[in-house]
Amino acid sequence: MQMDDRQKELLRQLPKIDEIILLLEQKKVFERAPREIVVNTCRSAVGELREAILKSKKGGKGFVAPSLDQVAEAVTRKVENLHRPSLRRVVNATGIVLHTNLGRAPLCEEALHRVMDVSRGYSNLEYDLEKGKRGLRYDHVSKILCDLTGAEDALVVNNNAAAVLLVLNTLAAGKEAVISRGELIEIGGEFRIPEVMEKSGAILREVGTTNRTHLSDYEKAIGEKTGLLLKVHTSNFLIMGFTEEVQLPELAALGRKRGIPVMSDLGSGCLIETEKFGLKKEPTVQETLKTGVDVVTFSGDKLLGGPQAGIILGRRETLERVKKNPLNRALRIDKMTLAALEATMRLYLHEGEALTGIRGLRVLTEPLEEVERRAKKLLRLLKKAKIEGLTLSLKKGNSMAGGGSLPTQEIPSVLLSLRSSKLSANAVEQRLRQFDTPIIARIAEEEVLFDLRTIDTEELDIIRHALEGLARP
Repeated sequence: MQMDDRQKELLRQLPKIDEIILLLEQKKVFERAPREIVVNTCRSAVGELREAILKSKKGGKGFVAPSLDQVAEAVTRKVENLHRPSLRRVVNATGIVLHTNLGRAPLCEEALHRVMDVSRGYSNLEYDLEKGKRGLRYDHVSKILCDLTGAEDALVVNNNAAAVLLVLNTLAAGKEAVISRGELIEIGGEFRIPEVMEKSGAILREVGTTNRTHLSDYEKAIGEKTGLLLKVHTSNFLIMGFTEEVQLPELAALGRKRGIPVMSDLGSGCLIETEKFGLKKEPTVQETLKTGVDVVTFSGDKLLGGPQAGIILGRRETLERVKKNPLNRALRIDKMTLAALEATMRLYLHEGEALTGIRGLRVLTEPLEEVERRAKKLLRLLKKAKIEGLTLSLKKGNSMAGGGSLPTQEIPSVLLSLRSSKLSANAVEQRLRQFDTPIIARIAEEEVLFDLRTIDTEELDIIRHALEGLARP
C-alpha cells in the first residue's frame, strides 16, 4: 500500500513500544499481569493505531495521533479488563423470555444449589453407591425422565443438535432419512437440519412440498435404502393457508407397518400443557411419546427450563443402540449439567412447583396484572430518584417466548419507555450495556424500552442505579 507524506508523519508520531513499557512500569501495570501479556498488549495497541493510519483517508485527514499517555492508558484498561469476567450476568429487558443470545433459560434455585454441592468436591458421577462399583452417569437422570414422560429409556447429551446428530448417525448412517420438505428448517446459529443430516452420514430424502405433505409421500419414498422416518417441529415459524402435514400417530403407524424407526425432533421440549395458560399449544413430550414414535429429541434449556442439554427419549432397544454409538462419548454431558438437570426435573413432580420455581415458565405464564404491578413499582422507584433529563412512561407491549418456542406467539406485557434529553436512544442503549451488570433493552421510535415481563423484582434496583449513573457526566 502506497503511503502519502501525512500518513508517514503520523506513523513517525506513534509512541515507541519501549516508551510505553517504561511508563507502564512506573504505573506498576506489570503487577497486574505477566510481562509477556502486557508487552504483547502494547504491541497490539500500536499495531491497531498503525492499521488505522494506513486505512485512513488520503493525507490522514481526521486522524490525530494519540499521545504516549493516551496509549499507555488504553493498554492499562486492556490489562485491567483481563481481571473482569467476560461471561457475566445481564438484565434481560428485551421481553424475549428464552433469549438465545442471553443464555436462554435461567436456572432454578434448586439447580444452582445442586451444581454448587456436586462441584465443590467429589461425586458419584460414574460410581454405583449400592453396588460399590462403576456405574453410568446417565442413571442420575434417566429414571426421573422416564417417570415424568412415560419413555422406556433416556439418554442426555450436550445439546439438541448433538442429540439429533447422534440419533441420525446411529439409525440412518449410509441410509435414507425421509423428511417433509416443509420441515427442513434452519434455526439460530445457522443450525440447518439438512447439514446436520449430512454430517451424521444419513442421506436426505425429502418428500412433499413446502406447504403440503401427505402420508402417501412417505409411503412412496420407502425402499431398501430407507433407515428412518423423521419429523421435525418447525420451532420458529409457521406455514399457514393451504397446508397439510402428516400427524405423528399416522407416521408412527407407517413406521411400525414397514419396520422402520420413526424419530420426532421437538426442538424445544415441553412437559406442561401451554394452552391452559392462554398460550398457543406446544406439543408435549408425553403426548409425542404416546403416538408410538421410536425416539424423541429436545432441548433442556428452552421451555423445559434447565441447563443446556440434548435429551433423547424412546424405546429401550432404540436407545441401547444410540448409547453404544462411539460418538456418544464425544457428546456426553458433565456433572454440573447432570446436577442442574436432575434438580430441574424434580420440580416437575409437582407442576405447581415447576411453574413457580422455573423462571422461564413463571415468566411465560405470569398474569398481566403482576407484570403491570412490577412496572408501576419500577416507575415509582425511578420517579423517586428524580433523575434529571429522563422522560418516563408506561405503555402496553408484547413479549415473545424465543428460543424456537411458541412461534409467532405474542404475550401481553407492560413496557417502561425512556427518553433522554441529553442522549439519543442508541447512546442510552449503548451506555446501559457498559454497567457492571449490563442491561439489555430494545429501541423503537427513539425510545428505550424495558419489558417488565422478563425483568425480575430483584433487578429493579439494578435498573435504577444504572439510570442514576446514566445521568451523571
